[in-house]
Parts: sequence; C-alpha cells; structure tokens
Amino acid sequence: MKTTWKLLSLLFVALLTFSACSKDDDPADNDFFVDNYKGTTSYVNTNGDDDVESGQGTVFVTKVGDTYNFGFDRNIPNINGIKMEKGDNNRIFFNSDALGSITINQDDLTILYHTDGKTWTANCKRD
Repeated sequence: MKTTWKLLSLLFVALLTFSACSKDDDPADNDFFVDNYKGTTSYVNTNGDDDVESGQGTVFVTKVGDTYNFGFDRNIPNINGIKMEKGDNNRIFFNSDALGSITINQDDLTILYHTDGKTWTANCKRD
C-alpha cells in the first residue's frame, strides 16, 4: 500500500509539472531564479528509512555556471549538480540516469526527481 501511495504521489506531481505555465526567461542564461521557494516538499528513499513525508518546506536554489543546486530543509538531502541545457525556457533536463522534471519560473518551482531509488518532490512558490 505504501508503494501505491508513493506512485500516486509521483503521478500527481508529474501532472503538475507538465501543466506548469512557461515564462520567457531561460534558466541557462541568467541567475534570476536563484532564491528561496516555499511550499510542499517530500523525499522517499526506497533504500533506507529516511523518508520525509509531504509537508511545508523550503527549497533554496543556487546556480554556478550552468549547474543548479537545490537545497532542502526538513532533513531532505540536497539535489546538487543539475546541468542546464539551453532552449526549453524553464525546464531542466538531466544528463544522467535520473528521471523526472524540474520546472522553474519567476514564481514557481516544481520538482519530480528520481535517481538511485530516491525521489524528491516539491511544489513551491517564490518566497
């Protein structure tokens, strides 16, 4: 049942990600998106017991060159070293074995990121 709940949660966040509105700024071009974003965050680790249930949290977005880092509170591990590919305005694509999507614009941050049995989600607004 716990696995079913996790899959349904991932599907819900995926639907939110694909319906997010687009802005004209491209995160690969500037540092405009570096800020705190507050909203609902969660973390599931199928390899351990350090899951963090969905709840209110903060994600701090930083950028160095074309690499983004997403720092979480609530004892959720950070997502570091996400490379940007220019051209899709506000969607980040992964150059690794990860699955999911990170969408960012001037107001919103949506994360559905899965790698190595770990899944991060966030549905946040700029602070």
